[in-house]
Order: sequence, then structure tokens, then C-alpha cells
Amino acid sequence: MECPHPSGFHTEVREHYAAAGAEVARLLRSVSGDLWTAPTPCRDWDVRTLVNHLAAQHLWVCQAVAGYTPEQLGHRFEGDVLGLNPGGVWAMAVRSAQRALGRPGAPDLLVRLPYGLRDAGGYARELVAETVVHGWDLARALGEQGRMPPGAAGYALAEFRGYRDLAGTGRFAPALPAPPYAGPEDVLLALTGRDPAWSADRI
Repeated sequence: MECPHPSGFHTEVREHYAAAGAEVARLLRSVSGDLWTAPTPCRDWDVRTLVNHLAAQHLWVCQAVAGYTPEQLGHRFEGDVLGLNPGGVWAMAVRSAQRALGRPGAPDLLVRLPYGLRDAGGYARELVAETVVHGWDLARALGEQGRMPPGAAGYALAEFRGYRDLAGTGRFAPALPAPPYAGPEDVLLALTGRDPAWSADRI
């Protein structure tokens, strides 16, 4: 089954997917030792839990595009998927997803996900949006200001604004009020329940 997208959608989603994945990979290169247990803006999640969550989601992409259903995959991506090489697992997850999405017509395919049917391109866009936000979480946990790839905040915001109840998905805290005249990044952070001034020192 297919759900055709407008011209340019395939290229756009692949470019943003690559940029979001590369930003997380960059951040992971600076994680070692005790930093894996550092707190993040995601309540009750340390760095390793956050990265594990992201990697498990991205591992779904190639399986879903190949036609596997949640029932067939079972508990494969539950629990710890990072093992002893979190950075390598992340790189493999993103690379395999990019290969799957790069096949002719792949973003138009309808795939079965734990929450129901969605086109693969739409799922990729969803993952881009979540990865952009969690990339900010990871950056803040590691002591950086939080740098979103160019255009990433607006792209993620466009995806999440289509959700009637983002907090109801269970993936994000309730929305916060955005500051007056806020740009896309600050609006995105507010929509996903994040305090732009968060730091581990304030916990």
C-alpha cells in the first residue's frame, strides 16, 4: 500500500533525517564514563536511557519498511539495545533507516507501527521531530547550550503542531507557555514541555 507525497517531500525528509541523526552522533562522541548516568531534561531519564529510547525507535524504520509488523517483531527493541557500543548502535540504526528510506518509493509505503498504520515518510518525519528535541535534551545534559541543525526546529514544530494532544502520546511533558515573539526553537521547546534554561546544576 502507498500514500504518495508531494514533490520534494522525499528529499526533504531524508535531508532532515540525516542532519538530526548526525547531530546526535556528534554529541555521543563526547559521552563516556559517568556522563552516561547524567540527568537529562526528560524526567527520570539519564543520558543512556534517552539514547536507548532513540536508538530503539530508529531501529524500527528498516523493519517497518521491510513489511514486518509489531506482532512479528515482538519485544526485539525493548530493554537495552545499546549494549557495549552505544555510539556504534546509534550509527547502525540511523544508517539502516536511511538505506530503507532511500529505496524508490519507500517513504510512500504504509507501514504498521505499534500505534497503527502510517506512511513511512510520515514516521520518518515524526522521528526527525523527536530526535531534534531529544538532541537538545542530550546537548543540555552534556553541558552544551543545545544546538539544533539549521531549519530543524521549524521542521519539527510543523510536525508536532499536527498532533492534537502531544503530551497525551506519553512522550513529552505538558506544554509550557512560549515567551512573547518566540522563534521556532523556543516555541518547540515550550510545546514539548521544556524549560530553555534547564541545566543539571539546577536539579
